[in-house]
Amino acid sequence: MTSRRRVTPVPGGPVLVEGPVVVELPDGSTVDSDRPVVALCTCGRSARLPFCDTSHREPARP
Repeated sequence: MTSRRRVTPVPGGPVLVEGPVVVELPDGSTVDSDRPVVALCTCGRSARLPFCDTSHREPARP
């Protein structure tokens, strides 16, 4: 049985997920993280997708 994980959307920011997690990407590949909390990017600006690198804090580029 898999234990439940807490998922917390941050307004204007990432989605925080209690870890460890396995993230399945659109191409079917997976990324593992053993961190206690994982921040998943929702803005698409991160250079570390699917993880957040706080790029959402910068003004949008034209």
